Amino acid sequence: MSIGSREWADWVLDEEKSVEILDAAWDIGINTIDTANVYSNGESERIIGKWIQKSQIPRERLIIATKCHGLVSQDISVRTFLRPELKSQRDYVNQSGLSRAAIFNAVDASLARLQLTYIDLLQIHRFDPAVPVEETMKALHDLVESGKVRYIGASSMRTWQFALLNETAEKKGWTKFTSMQNEYSLLYREEEREMNAYCNYHGIGLIPWAPLAAGALARPLTISTTRSDSSKGTPFEIKHSAADEAIVKRVEELAEKKGVKMGQIALAWVGAKVASPIVGFNSVQRVLEGNASGITLSEEETKYLEEP
Repeated sequence: MSIGSREWADWVLDEEKSVEILDAAWDIGINTIDTANVYSNGESERIIGKWIQKSQIPRERLIIATKCHGLVSQDISVRTFLRPELKSQRDYVNQSGLSRAAIFNAVDASLARLQLTYIDLLQIHRFDPAVPVEETMKALHDLVESGKVRYIGASSMRTWQFALLNETAEKKGWTKFTSMQNEYSLLYREEEREMNAYCNYHGIGLIPWAPLAAGALARPLTISTTRSDSSKGTPFEIKHSAADEAIVKRVEELAEKKGVKMGQIALAWVGAKVASPIVGFNSVQRVLEGNASGITLSEEETKYLEEP
């Protein structure tokens, strides 16, 4: 989400800085890039596609994940998820949601922006209650069969919705989900109640977003960022509880003790519980600091972080 255009959000990086981060990530061994059609209204995918072509990295060495469901505006500055009335306008018919037509249109548009012939992981960004689950899962299955998509996943929905979709595919003999991208961090552990357990039981990979809680676990809460400042007074403002503050202080304390960055502690915690967290970087330095490999937490340290 951090790759795209500042016209969409003032904390998003422009193309030049985005390319620097993509280069740095590749250089330290990161080969998986997660984006979505709605991020900067397609600009994120376009930048990634241009970077892939310019870098000439063999396609088979990259894993490109994107998402469908949301509406992509022709105007980069429009945050379509705040403008539900757009969906009914003539130019946006069948351009959002999870109907067969909408999914096919979204995939073709993403492939064009990414300049690719296939997507490694296509994730449905939300659940669509307006479309029969059979229609959605058959469309995803047909895309896998066509070769345009290799694997399918989902993001940000209730466990019963995810299970309904997945079990429908199993009953019909269609392609099932291989991943779930849910919100999960030391500050948000609600998914441990059902979603994480369901995915672990069925062998579905957990690739959570916001493992650093939008940066809250990467710095003392007294330090603000462009994103936190710009979110104040909006639906995206995050207000922290006393328990959150206690956890962040313990992350800071443990980071100082181990001589590492706070974000590395938070990523080490989540990394021990999931397949791979999705991390957004806003600088090359953050990319280098985001490598939590080799950092392990003892059982006592884990309990200490989780206690508040």
